[in-house]
Amino acid sequence: MNPDRHHALQFADIAWRNGTLRLEYQWVGTSHSEYPVIVFLHEGLGSIALWKNFPESFCRAHGFTGLVFSRHGYGQSSPRAAGERWPTSFMHEQAHQVLPALFAHLDITSPWLFGHSDGASIALLYGARFSQQLSGIVAAAPHIFVEDLTIDSIRGARELYLSQGLRSKLARYHADPDSAFWGWNDVWLDPDFRAWNIENELATIACPVLAIQGDNDEYGTLEQVYGIQRKIPSAKIVVLEHCGHSAHRDQAEALGHEVARFITSSQKMENKAH
Repeated sequence: MNPDRHHALQFADIAWRNGTLRLEYQWVGTSHSEYPVIVFLHEGLGSIALWKNFPESFCRAHGFTGLVFSRHGYGQSSPRAAGERWPTSFMHEQAHQVLPALFAHLDITSPWLFGHSDGASIALLYGARFSQQLSGIVAAAPHIFVEDLTIDSIRGARELYLSQGLRSKLARYHADPDSAFWGWNDVWLDPDFRAWNIENELATIACPVLAIQGDNDEYGTLEQVYGIQRKIPSAKIVVLEHCGHSAHRDQAEALGHEVARFITSSQKMENKAH
């Protein structure tokens, strides 16, 4: 990594289908760390900008190097093609195709994945296929199956976008807010998406897993993290009190403490094993 470009917004061109994706990315935290890189995977309406200062402050406080990027359709990355709808397999595509290409482009090996919401599901799907290539996974407010609560909240978000100013708010964080919002909202409200379920894929994950969720999560019940533990008995589960769907906003200090402790203790155990 070039220290002079650390913290600068950069772009990676990734081969995708019959064309190229341009993904914005940014290195955060310390430029040299004794720990593997932590890759931050944002939520369904997220981007580099919507993480705000959490990745930088978390990594800086604990001596980590982090990579934050915006998936295509979000932030300053390539928007969706006009009229394109995400397939119900969109998270699998991100995990199995886009992430490996990005890691190869940036020469990232054995990272930690720190995913939030859809990003947490993508992290788990990557781990299910490429577990031996990871140091570990932090899944914050993950989705492993579709719940009525989730669908109701996403329907509510549609109304906010259409009539109550959510579009103008998202325009602060995305070059094309319609690309970001409708890509996410349309696929989650697709009737075929109700059958989406990744529970049976989780059992192949062999790396350390921390699943963490707020007790007032408006987008999922605690069955999401308990379901992970049923499939991965070694997974650590943390429920944060007085916390909604976005722990990095509602309980940033508590989240940072739990994640840093898990990563450092897991790495110590890994070092002893070798």
